[in-house]
Amino acid sequence: MEKSDAAVTSDSPESAKLALFRRLFHGRQDVHAVRWQGKAGRSGYSPACAHEWDRTVCAKPKVRCADCPHRALLPLTDGVIRGHLVGKHTVGVYPLLQDDTCRFLALDFDKSEWRRDVATFTDVCAGVDVPAYVEISRSGNGAHVWVFFSEPIPAEQARRLGSALLTRTTARRHEVGLDSYDRLFPGQDTLPKAGFGNLIALPLQHGPRAAGRSVFTDARFRPALDQWRFLSSVECMSLVDVMAALGRVLDTAGPLGERITIDEAIDEPWALPPSGRRMSTLVSGPFPETTDIVSGNLVYVSKEGLPQALQDRLVRLAAFENPEFYRAQAMRLPTFAKPRLISCAEEISAYIALPRGCLDAALELLEEHGIEPRLRDERSTGRRLDVQFHGELTPQQLTAGRALLQHDIGVLCAATAFGKTVVGAWLVAQRGVNTLVLVHRRQLMDQWRERLCAFLDMAPADIGVIGGGRAKPTGAVDVAVIQTLNKKGVVADLVADYGQVIVDECHHLSAFSFEQVL
Repeated sequence: MEKSDAAVTSDSPESAKLALFRRLFHGRQDVHAVRWQGKAGRSGYSPACAHEWDRTVCAKPKVRCADCPHRALLPLTDGVIRGHLVGKHTVGVYPLLQDDTCRFLALDFDKSEWRRDVATFTDVCAGVDVPAYVEISRSGNGAHVWVFFSEPIPAEQARRLGSALLTRTTARRHEVGLDSYDRLFPGQDTLPKAGFGNLIALPLQHGPRAAGRSVFTDARFRPALDQWRFLSSVECMSLVDVMAALGRVLDTAGPLGERITIDEAIDEPWALPPSGRRMSTLVSGPFPETTDIVSGNLVYVSKEGLPQALQDRLVRLAAFENPEFYRAQAMRLPTFAKPRLISCAEEISAYIALPRGCLDAALELLEEHGIEPRLRDERSTGRRLDVQFHGELTPQQLTAGRALLQHDIGVLCAATAFGKTVVGAWLVAQRGVNTLVLVHRRQLMDQWRERLCAFLDMAPADIGVIGGGRAKPTGAVDVAVIQTLNKKGVVADLVADYGQVIVDECHHLSAFSFEQVL
């Protein structure tokens, strides 16, 4: 670890303060961003340009700055920083340098209980000898946690350290959330071709500082009396320190957790199981003897008595890496608005809600920890339906249909002209409960209705339709265009009244609005 050679205080000359500030908050030097405030109250940051609002060359807002042939980016100078500190403007820096390194790592915490989140994170940092420093945000409704480096560190390793620290933090306090992995600065491992990466506002902003914001604090969130003395006392990590800290904080789970890992630096690849995934490790108790699980539209796992680490593990059952993030990063494209992880878990009062497909994994996880799950099925059983199948399945169709009957969730994947619609009609008759068939196009709705009439010997009036300008459900067998069941995020209540749901072209269900219906 490295400290400043000489203490800088509020009484030190301006040159010493500027040198310290530029050394700690070192980002791109050839460009910086300036905060703007619109008349309607909107605000943001944009790269500082020598020609901004010069109407002889600047065509904002008709022409985007990135597309402007006259753009002349302004460097980050002592004068720019001096203006930031005295309140002339508010400056943001781009942490990711042109060689894919960085001189600091920062994390943003802004949820309602950000103080508890920050306290847990900094406690984790202290436990693995990572010096971390807290700055109250400009708004006062959140905080940045800074880790400083004494030399340029590969952004990949810095972010790997931040991810590993967050993983340990969520194991202690799962409410920190998996979306925290998207609040790292820098925001990606490599510099995008057509951009600068994400930016972070510099601290010690003049106006907010007078109100006790945009300042560094102690562990109790009390602002340091002398901000310059505080900054001159911080410890900066070298690359050797970062790699040593990674060795201390990483466990067999990898930087993103037990079931989520992008860590390809495997020291002992021969020790991996055939699946290529790391073996699960148990979390520490104590544990309750039993836990209630309710199966409904989701799987609801009671939090009562479960330690934070186990709650975090349950949430991670429903999380996966976003391929769009890594694809964009690999192509050196911006990753803005592309979450690193996608979580399908929800926090609902006293329960953790998981997709129904995670039920088996949740039961296995609880049983591994000696907890007896008490499962209660609250799914709609629908109502009885007395219809007969008129036709004969091929041997392949019969094999597939019988396999589906053994499970309450399944996917039939078969070639074109296999007769999946026929198998669906057979399942309606075999299960004998009212059924909702979901399609994504009106043409498919009409095709399903025609085939169901033929194979179930039902009159067209007995099969309801919802979509294409029609809304005539029968409650027995209905075919619906799925888009019509979700209006601006509000799902129609009727979807809960069926005992069986069949989805045609089910690969479309990954769309969020479609997923909500199920």
